[in-house]
Amino acid sequence: MPLTTLQTRADNACELCAATADLAAFPVGPTPDGTAMTAALLCPTCTAQIGGDMDVNHWRCLSTSMWSEHAPVQVLAWRMLDRLSDQAWVRDLTDMLYLDDETLAWAKAGAIRESLHKDSNGAALAAGDNVVLIKDLPVKGGGFTAKRGTAVRGISLVADNPAHIEGRVEGQRIVILTEFVKKK
Repeated sequence: MPLTTLQTRADNACELCAATADLAAFPVGPTPDGTAMTAALLCPTCTAQIGGDMDVNHWRCLSTSMWSEHAPVQVLAWRMLDRLSDQAWVRDLTDMLYLDDETLAWAKAGAIRESLHKDSNGAALAAGDNVVLIKDLPVKGGGFTAKRGTAVRGISLVADNPAHIEGRVEGQRIVILTEFVKKK
């Protein structure tokens, strides 16, 4: 996709915060096809914070950019508002924001969600992580006790219960309470 198309559309400014230095095309997934219709022109600050640590005050710019007529910008604005939803000013903006059904579905499909599954130390757990049991656990229906220090590799998250994960112990797939594991 030609960068010039985005630069023209954005008037050579970040489409989220209006910065003008070091702008680059940012593909807006989940399935960017490389056209201007699925990309936004962003500054390095916005690009770095979209998937990483955020400076909450930087994102006050969304009060303006969320009104963009371009779907990729609307999608990014919705996703950032969603990530910052614990802020009162963000909830106010979210209440005002309207996206058509197709754009909202696109925004939700690529939303970055904080993991609700946490180990005994509060570390976020993700599917495929390896954990260690921190307590002997009797396995109901398994006829054995999973011993403290047992490694459970490649866990799965129980989608509807953030207090539960699944993993294999002694060849059996079991449900384990997250309060009894520590991320490796």
